[in-house]
Amino acid sequence: MRRCRGGRVGRKFRYDQGPPAKTSTNFPDLRSASVLRHDLHNSSAEDRKLEAAHQAFEAYVRRARDEFGVAVGRYLIMPDHMHFFVRGGDDFKLAQWVNGLKRAISVALGATKKCPLWQPGFFDHVLRNDESYGQKWEYVRENPLRAGLVVRPDEWPYRGELLVIDRA
Repeated sequence: MRRCRGGRVGRKFRYDQGPPAKTSTNFPDLRSASVLRHDLHNSSAEDRKLEAAHQAFEAYVRRARDEFGVAVGRYLIMPDHMHFFVRGGDDFKLAQWVNGLKRAISVALGATKKCPLWQPGFFDHVLRNDESYGQKWEYVRENPLRAGLVVRPDEWPYRGELLVIDRA
């Protein structure tokens, strides 16, 4: 597993309202992003769609890391949304990256314009410090438990950590 370091202060906003003002820093922002989609989990057949979404997510993230230096740490994919922690360089445009991610997963699942998979926009939050990253992950990690999908959070198969990000 690779490691990525860096951190800064930020605020929460809905992305279609515009990004926060950029401030100078030695490290790129670490952001927690949430993307909403239409519910995939209606039957055991839908578990295959969640697995396909999981595989498409990991493939997209690995390509982004290898080709563009985008770091995605911990993530969790739920039937109706996903959470991930992401960091990019100074020229990183989160909205474009998320749109590409949505497109990649849509293609993998065979979604069409007539039957879209994703709701518009996304939410993101610039994490202030290491404690904020840890607290946010604990909340995200317990989503499947709160939804009644598992007995213990670690039983949920659609989560992971592709890159260790040890500083917010």
